[in-house]
Amino acid sequence: MVFMKIGLPKALLYHYYAPLWKAFFDELKVHYIESEDTTSKTVLLGKEKSIDEACLALKIYLGHVEELKDKCDYILVPRIYSLKKTEQVCTNFNCLYDLVRNTFKDIKILNYNIDVKHHKSEKSAFLKIGKDLGFSVMEAARAYNLAKEIEDAYYLNEVKKAKKVLASEKTKILLVGHPYILKDNLIGKSIINYLEKNNIALIYSYQIKEDLIEYNANKISPRIHFTMNKRDLAAFNYFHDKVDGTIILTAFPCGPDSLSNEMILRKRGKHPLLLLTFEDLTNNTAVITRLESFLDMLKGGIHL
Repeated sequence: MVFMKIGLPKALLYHYYAPLWKAFFDELKVHYIESEDTTSKTVLLGKEKSIDEACLALKIYLGHVEELKDKCDYILVPRIYSLKKTEQVCTNFNCLYDLVRNTFKDIKILNYNIDVKHHKSEKSAFLKIGKDLGFSVMEAARAYNLAKEIEDAYYLNEVKKAKKVLASEKTKILLVGHPYILKDNLIGKSIINYLEKNNIALIYSYQIKEDLIEYNANKISPRIHFTMNKRDLAAFNYFHDKVDGTIILTAFPCGPDSLSNEMILRKRGKHPLLLLTFEDLTNNTAVITRLESFLDMLKGGIHL
């Protein structure tokens, strides 16, 4: 057992990889602590650490690091450049390690690097973490393999949830957006809570099966450079004719999202769609008003 505590900021990559990270550390019996849900204080702290041009999601992430840094021995900060040879992820994920290292001079960072384009795989990244924590290659490999099984089961269960929603008689809405937007306490969860109170059944873009992504994304564009946005485009193409409407949630000013959102807008036809772009989180009233109008539109069968 390694007697240290690893901090997991509950933002950005956490919302993709939490099942994998936690299962890996659990198997190695390494203690970890997650930051609390995003609050207005989190956002304020992140803004103080960010340049004005940073997107809201990155500001939230830096706020989580600030809140977590004195509660653990190391903070897990991955660097991900590419998950496929011909694609790239958001530049924030490319520079996250360097950004945190240069912003927070007094913290220790546990990091790994994934860059499939240059033959740096996820498994080798986790073997590195194991080595950094003092485990053998065999111990780290076993922990990673078991963690991948748990991660696969988690996402398979998400696919099953979507199938169950599709069979529902309720009004169904597809929420398109990155998990760190959809699952964030101040952004996505506030939207989700409002919609569920209005008896809306929800499907999320991350609930599309992995083997459906390539085909469905290509239906919108055969050349999509950003891996995470490819999933959103594929989800819209696959689910849009199975739901009553779509809401896109995005953080300003996200470059990849501005491109993929425009692709969806051009392909939607008469499909009811609402685009919500969050630059700040101080005016919830305006968002609720737009949601009310969108639901009225769906009930009235109006297509804009």
